[in-house]
Amino acid sequence: MKEVRFFYVPDAANRTELPADECQHAIRVLRLKEGDELYLMDGVGNYYRAQVTVAAPHHCGYTILEALPQERQWEGDVQLAIAPTKMMDRMEWMLEKVTEVGIDRLTLLDCQFSERHVVKLPRLEKIAVSAVKQSHKAWIPQLEGMVPFKSFISAPREGRKYIAHCYEEIPRTYLFDELQKPSDLSSSALHTPCAATVLIGPEGDFSIDEVRQAVEAGFVSVHLGKSRLRTETAGLAAVMMMQLAKK
Repeated sequence: MKEVRFFYVPDAANRTELPADECQHAIRVLRLKEGDELYLMDGVGNYYRAQVTVAAPHHCGYTILEALPQERQWEGDVQLAIAPTKMMDRMEWMLEKVTEVGIDRLTLLDCQFSERHVVKLPRLEKIAVSAVKQSHKAWIPQLEGMVPFKSFISAPREGRKYIAHCYEEIPRTYLFDELQKPSDLSSSALHTPCAATVLIGPEGDFSIDEVRQAVEAGFVSVHLGKSRLRTETAGLAAVMMMQLAKK
């Protein structure tokens, strides 16, 4: 199958021209010309087969030939809340990978032991868009930047809630085992598609008080296996478990 060219165009059905950054890539890098075919994604579940109508240095116009609504590639909502690492390149790597795997929402947590309290959300959004185009995902993950830990755990939240940590004095179960349990105890199904949120702490882990507060707020105490993982690796592992448990 011929490789198709995807461009991210929010509200693509109601526009006639690529955004400036996508225009530059289409015209200067790919050298698209009038009559060439391209594919658009709007980030909310739709692809569009389109044709270039204007190919100018600063303008790339298009007309839509066909709307292609997409089906979700996974069941339920996959949500990760994680404290950003001191070195943002590690967090950017993780965002790229979890987007390729499939995630609905990523929230950045400001915790007691956090080494980073400020992030540049526009850069992370660009990384997410690039990963979505590369992996041909129809949905762009929602990014939420720097939410205080207490505010996050106290906010109303649908579905299952987990906090992963390394404190042996607080009982923990394996996250993957928990995710495979039926969400409705009266159901005979192996699992029911639902929302799932996993909290991952900073490089020094959550404080033990934060873990206890989360458990009191209804989060289930879990671990990610026998290995001790870096923050960004733990985030990727948690998303992989959520995806595999929903297959």
